[in-house]
Amino acid sequence: MRGKSMRSAESLVEEQLGKWRLAGTERKKEKAKVGPVITVSRESGCGGTKIVQKLAKELGFDLMGGKIIQMVAESVEMSEKVICSLDEKEVTKRDDWLNSLFETRHLWPDQYLHHLTKVIGTIGRHGNAVILGRGANYILPQESTFRVRIIGPFDLRIKNATRTTEDEARRYLIKVDADREAFIRKYFNADVKDPAHYDLVINMRVVSIDGAVKAVIAAFNSWKR
Repeated sequence: MRGKSMRSAESLVEEQLGKWRLAGTERKKEKAKVGPVITVSRESGCGGTKIVQKLAKELGFDLMGGKIIQMVAESVEMSEKVICSLDEKEVTKRDDWLNSLFETRHLWPDQYLHHLTKVIGTIGRHGNAVILGRGANYILPQESTFRVRIIGPFDLRIKNATRTTEDEARRYLIKVDADREAFIRKYFNADVKDPAHYDLVINMRVVSIDGAVKAVIAAFNSWKR
């Protein structure tokens, strides 16, 4: 299963590299600027995956899921392909920002964090993307990144969790929450629940998936002006 997933990730990477090459050519012709990025952090069971899928489709943005980004960051070959997809000028901008990030946040990158930040930093330099999870809101510069957090009441999240029993759903959510909080704390010295790290926080208690997408787009368009 792991081998099949890796091959799938490799195919997605090659497809994305082709899109970036085409977009870069079009930007040079039109002398257009690189577009912004939306990062989405979410609690499990809040419909975050459906929200980012609809959001990317509505905006015509690339969707970068957390699992794919993690697999790319863990693979030296795939991460190098992504990292090297920028031209020399953009590479300099990306690396200058990441060096500043490590210094100001006092981060000590291991091999995984080194690849993760460069992969996400590269996605940010290409622009026009929705990135789900993996601490992207802590990596990319605030001036070009709209940062969203999706949360919800625990009882609602239990209902949405795809588990056999309520007790299994409860244990699953507690573990996923703990793992995500530990990941952000370990790699970015930050609290994932702190609203100061986001430009928009949506509580799904009384908001539908479509309502959340509309809210993000409205706030994003206002932020861009």
